Amino acid sequence: MTHMTHTLHRFSLILGICLLCIQGAQAQQRNARYNEYIKKYAPMAVTQMQKHKVPASITLAQGLLESGAGLSQLARQSNNHFGIKCHNGWRGPSVRHDDDAPKECFRAYNHVSESYEDHSLFLKQSPRYASLFQLKLTDYRGWARGLKKAGYATDPSYANRLITIIEDYELYKYDQQGLGKRDARRWEKELKKKPWLANPHQVYIAHDLAYVVARDGDSFQLLGKELNISWRKLVKYNEVDKDYTLEAGDIVYLKEKNKRYKGADIYYVVRDGDSMHSIAQRYGLRLKTLYRLNAKRPDFVPEIGERIWLQ
Repeated sequence: MTHMTHTLHRFSLILGICLLCIQGAQAQQRNARYNEYIKKYAPMAVTQMQKHKVPASITLAQGLLESGAGLSQLARQSNNHFGIKCHNGWRGPSVRHDDDAPKECFRAYNHVSESYEDHSLFLKQSPRYASLFQLKLTDYRGWARGLKKAGYATDPSYANRLITIIEDYELYKYDQQGLGKRDARRWEKELKKKPWLANPHQVYIAHDLAYVVARDGDSFQLLGKELNISWRKLVKYNEVDKDYTLEAGDIVYLKEKNKRYKGADIYYVVRDGDSMHSIAQRYGLRLKTLYRLNAKRPDFVPEIGERIWLQ
């Protein structure tokens, strides 16, 4: 392992652990509330999947998001967990609630189970969502994007928010419970070909760049297949040798790094174990840019305490 590769690994591992710790702390702030909701309503979501072919993960994620984990006023007072408005043809109970406009009409239910059932029927019976039922029941990302595209919510980040909830809380596991025997057999066969489907990598954003955190056993080839990106491009984007072995904690960018750094930092003070490559990874900058900004050659090795200019 070269000095550059060694320092890249050390930096990536430390950064990866820090990122995971921060994200873990953020998840814990809402964990109790979200986990309580999931524990309480997951069986209901699985039942709906078995009856109406709506992925349990999608139902749970929408329930969590739309109802604030069951704590929204609409959920507490009207058992409406999915923010479904009255629309034409609704003959059941209703309440008035401020949303996109003041005092809009929302459906009300006697029990949360009625809300879950109506949510499934709302999707199943509406032509605008018909294309969703052509997707695989395990394709929660496709369902999330389809819901946004069909206009379920006006929030432009709606699909990404659903996907994040599903992946943060591993809600895709409930889809496996809701599969029928035939679908379960197909899923098992698919997992043998695509093992990452059982626990997909979460995609994060930093410096306007998408990235994932590598796990034990990952390789550029496997990540490329999972994320539908050429593994050779991943190698190029991360500016490492094609023979580099990924280890847990390595940061893997999914697109070419930036030519310019637009953050607040003007320079970086070198620490023990840093390399120009690790600094470039830290700030999402291309190595060529970092060398140019600092008037250094590619064989330059920074010393502890030295300033490396970022802009």
